[in-house]
Amino acid sequence: MRFIFMGTPEFSVPILDRLHKLGEVVLVVSQEDKRKGRGKKFTKTPVKVKAEELGLEVFQPHDVNSDESIEKLREVNADIIVVVAYGQILKREIIDLPKKYIVNVHASLLPEFRGAAPINRVIMEGKEKTGVSLMRVEEGLDSGAVSSVKEIEIKDMNAGELEDKLSIMGSDLIEEFIKDVEEDKVKFIPQDEAKKTYANKILKDDLQIDFKKNSKEIVNKIRGLSPHYGGKFTYNDKVYKIFDAEEIDSSSDKNPGTILKADKELIIKSLDGAISVKKIQAPGKRAMGIDDFLRGNKFEENYVIGGK
Repeated sequence: MRFIFMGTPEFSVPILDRLHKLGEVVLVVSQEDKRKGRGKKFTKTPVKVKAEELGLEVFQPHDVNSDESIEKLREVNADIIVVVAYGQILKREIIDLPKKYIVNVHASLLPEFRGAAPINRVIMEGKEKTGVSLMRVEEGLDSGAVSSVKEIEIKDMNAGELEDKLSIMGSDLIEEFIKDVEEDKVKFIPQDEAKKTYANKILKDDLQIDFKKNSKEIVNKIRGLSPHYGGKFTYNDKVYKIFDAEEIDSSSDKNPGTILKADKELIIKSLDGAISVKKIQAPGKRAMGIDDFLRGNKFEENYVIGGK
């Protein structure tokens, strides 16, 4: 079968690799390269890097729904279009293009956590399980009928670790789907709209740690933002990022946000206990384990993060 693959971030890469082994990927569509880093150099998307490694043609339209783009996709004459975290909403003209199906691998148990950041949000909200869903693409946001689902327990994984697991699971879903297409066994079940929830894009305000929350909520936020973002707090007008922390008991009656210990350990009071910081990043520096960090950086005990 002839496939068009549409994807952009690292999550999409293993699924592209698997699809390449299952048939002919005649075109890979990815978002435009962006300027990144201090030098603001153009950086290829992870999917583009993989596609070039596999010798596949890459197409990066500014607007995938433009007349020129749609004509390019039409010329390919694909049997199936596979969409994985591409980053643009597709119009009806594209949805109607493939001879068989256009499907999307989404990193949640639909209809829960539709939208841009399901992996981050499911951890930040303290859910115990998540998974991947294979759905038919339609004009709504992740609202198409679902063909198959795989579940996983989140346990203590952070967003990066969970992303890696779900990406492999998504690859398995695609392989099973292609087999079902070949055997004419594909079935789609409509989503229950009454159970839909949304996983909005991670914004700047989402990164701020509120130490007036319970320890579990704080740790979940940090896990959900690691390793791509980090949970932020301000100390002496400098912004630090936490990438790993654990809950600990504390009988202190000091205000939430108070630094209880800053020698060999960094312990910060929460509403119901405290958190022990395990990995942290100073402004302009790399993230470090707390032992190494405290050798060259000092925090003042009894300082209250976020005010008194």
